[in-house]
Amino acid sequence: MADPRFYDNRGPFSLAVVCSRAQAVLPADAEPDSEIADLASIDSAGARHLTFSTAKDAIRAIAASRAGYCLIEGTPDVADDTLRARLLGCKSVLHAFAAAARLFYPEHGLEKWEQDRPVHPSAKLDENVRLAPGVIIGPGTEIGAGTSIGPYTTISRGVTIGRDCEIGGHAGIGFAYLGDSVIILSGAQVGQPGFGFASSSAGHEKIPQLGRVIIQDRVELGACTTIDRGALGDTVIGEGTKIDNLVQIGHNSRIGRHCIIVAQVGVSGSCELGDFVVLGGQVGVSDHVSIGDYARLAARSGAVPGNYPGGIDYGGAPARPIREWRREVAAVALLAKRRRQDRNE
Repeated sequence: MADPRFYDNRGPFSLAVVCSRAQAVLPADAEPDSEIADLASIDSAGARHLTFSTAKDAIRAIAASRAGYCLIEGTPDVADDTLRARLLGCKSVLHAFAAAARLFYPEHGLEKWEQDRPVHPSAKLDENVRLAPGVIIGPGTEIGAGTSIGPYTTISRGVTIGRDCEIGGHAGIGFAYLGDSVIILSGAQVGQPGFGFASSSAGHEKIPQLGRVIIQDRVELGACTTIDRGALGDTVIGEGTKIDNLVQIGHNSRIGRHCIIVAQVGVSGSCELGDFVVLGGQVGVSDHVSIGDYARLAARSGAVPGNYPGGIDYGGAPARPIREWRREVAAVALLAKRRRQDRNE
């Protein structure tokens, strides 16, 4: 569910209204006036929530959920009394969900600034908070004692920042909770909308991003690094993790504790990194990748969708155990050398 500190829910809406807006089929035996209170992910939804599933085995995912209503592609033909959810058939789940999200949260996009002073009256700043010139503090924010914020940085509505944090200049933080002793260098952007679209022959329709960013204690973010907020859930950066400059972390990804992520790494959406993972410079991680504890990826490696067991060093693109990759590189080099020798004979 969307956090009310950051988002304003315009619901509830009747099932009939939601189906009409989402272009979903209203079940013949459903009560059109029954109320849907909010949107939620499939694993956190309750009886008055709308969710969706694009999984190949959608029925199994729905059966494990407590959701009251679920968007599903096509015409549901399941007669299963064990399902709690009403199945709402539609042509495109992502398009339908995007329409429903805009109904509940029409102001889901970039922050709209209307305050006439740098620090909003409802903001709560503890003792010894230091603000450089040009800092903007939005409504409902909370900033802990001893925190310093650099020039021309923007802290948006509802953000909470812990004690003894250091935030550089020209940074932007929104839709986020920060722990204690967090360091964010200049130009970093935290909580921007995730890169999510519903695509069709008509183009690409933005899916509202209604999640948050959670940054735990003693995390460091490098200059011009970007951390996108989740679509419905959270993007999480674990305690003690250190992230270099120019790194991109996609929406709904979860980075474990004490990881090291070197410059120009790109982590796509919905990835999971365990504790003490190391990603060398310019590593690319595709979406829905899981990397186990203490795994290390050499610079310029590429992790494709799948699971990478922990405690192993990986290299290459696609990434594989580093000894295997080195043998392959050596074999290719030897083959090239032999071909050159054959041409010179």
